[in-house]
Amino acid sequence: MSEPILQVEGFSGGFQSKTGEVTQILHDVSYTLERGKITAVVGETGSGKSVTALSVLGLQAPTFRRLSGSIRFDGTDLTTLGPRELRALRGNRISMVFQDARAALNPVFSIGQQLADTYRLHHGGSRRAAMAQAVDALRRVHIPEPERRARQYPHEFSGGMAQRAMIAMAALICTPELLILDEPTTGLDVTTQAEIMDLVLDLARDRALTVCLITHDLGVVAETCDHVVVMNRGVVAETGTTERIFTAPRDAYTKRLLGASQLAEAAE
Repeated sequence: MSEPILQVEGFSGGFQSKTGEVTQILHDVSYTLERGKITAVVGETGSGKSVTALSVLGLQAPTFRRLSGSIRFDGTDLTTLGPRELRALRGNRISMVFQDARAALNPVFSIGQQLADTYRLHHGGSRRAAMAQAVDALRRVHIPEPERRARQYPHEFSGGMAQRAMIAMAALICTPELLILDEPTTGLDVTTQAEIMDLVLDLARDRALTVCLITHDLGVVAETCDHVVVMNRGVVAETGTTERIFTAPRDAYTKRLLGASQLAEAAE
C-alpha cells in the first residue's frame, strides 16, 4: 500500500487574543488521506474540521496559532513552508472548494474571465486559449450553454451553478492531486446536492483525485465516501472505513451522530 497523500499528525492550535493568550480549539488531531480515495471529515459546527482543512493550505485566520504537530503532504511538512511555497502548492497540487461559492467568486469579473485568468496563472498561454479552456471546463461540469454562461457574472448564477463553476476552477482549470471540499452542498436543494456529489465522484474517478469532504451530512457520506474521520470539539473521536463507522461505531459521540441522523430521516 502506498503512503497516504496527506498525514495530519498531532496537530494542535488555537486563536490568539489581543492580549496574547491562545484559546486552544484543536487537540492532537491526527488522521490520514489515502491516495485516490474519498475521505469525509464529519462533526458538528465548531468541531474543528474546517479549521484543520484550512490549515492544510495555510488559509486559516491570521490569529490562528499552531501549538504542535505537523501536516505532511506527499512527505513535505506544510507547516514549515513559507507563503511563497504554499502559494506554489495551491491550485497546482492542492485545491479547495469553499462552502459559499458565490462569495468565493469575484463579483466584478465574469465567470469565464475568472476561470481563464486562473488557467493562465497556472498554465500560461494566450487569453483566447485560456477562455476556450474556461468554456470547456464549464461544459464538463454540465453547465448548459457554457459559451453564454462564461460571459455572465456570479450574481447571475444559481447556488448550484456557482458551485459547479468553483469545482470547474478547482478540479479542471487547476490540476490538483488533492481536492478539499468544505461543505460544498450546504444551502442547496436535495436534487442539486445529489448532482454536485455525482459530479465530484465522476471527477475523482476520471482524474484519480484524492478528495477530502468536510461535511455534516451523513447521508452524503454514506453514499459517496470510502473513509470517515469523526471530529468532536477539536478532537478526532474515531476514524475508519465508511462501512465500519456506519455499521459498528465505537465512540459514543459517533453513535450519537448516527442516531440523530437516523431520527431526522425517520421524521421526514
